[in-house]
Amino acid sequence: MIKLLKKNNRFNETLFLGFLTIACFGFSVFRTLLSDDAELLPRLNWNLFLAFMPWLLSSFLILNPNYQKNKIIVVTLLFFWLLFFPNAPYILTDLIHLEGKKNVELWFDLILILSFAWTGLLFGLLSLMDIEKILRKTLSKNWVNFIVSFLLFIGSFGIYLGRFLRWNSWDIIREPFGLLLDIGYIILNPIQLSKPWGLTIFMGIFLNMVYWSLKLIQKRKNPQ
Repeated sequence: MIKLLKKNNRFNETLFLGFLTIACFGFSVFRTLLSDDAELLPRLNWNLFLAFMPWLLSSFLILNPNYQKNKIIVVTLLFFWLLFFPNAPYILTDLIHLEGKKNVELWFDLILILSFAWTGLLFGLLSLMDIEKILRKTLSKNWVNFIVSFLLFIGSFGIYLGRFLRWNSWDIIREPFGLLLDIGYIILNPIQLSKPWGLTIFMGIFLNMVYWSLKLIQKRKNPQ
């Protein structure tokens, strides 16, 4: 596995993401020792695990290029990738839980949640870079850029579905009709339902700002 990761220039990335994940877990354990609040530990770590899933799926495709030739496998994995992708930026919304707790300084909870949010966001955006790489093999640059930007808005819409309507990634299988009805109602009533549209647009803009900023940094580091 290590040889495969090094061959595909993913060893350092995997190692770094693993370090960030361990650091986040360590923060949450320390937070639990400081306070009697036992809800934060499982919630943040579960959300980070869900944020890890799109990176795992895209990494599977990148590390196994032969599977990229099979359209059924690619479409299937991309479908599940899209279901889990909103979980990556979703942790940003955990900032709404930021409040003073007994025996815990507010600044520590801010650092804790931001650490999880940044790590989850990295999992998601790095996985999106993988998807972009795969799409560039069959589509033009302009089309790929459009699709990538659009996927970030889709992810933002998924954040609303999860945070405010409490839908989960797997509900597309458990309760597909209920989920699709909610999605359809939101799409067909943009004026009455300004909250989901507002969050989708502004969070989508923010995620695009972060993603294309990372791409700019990447381009400066590896000019072509």
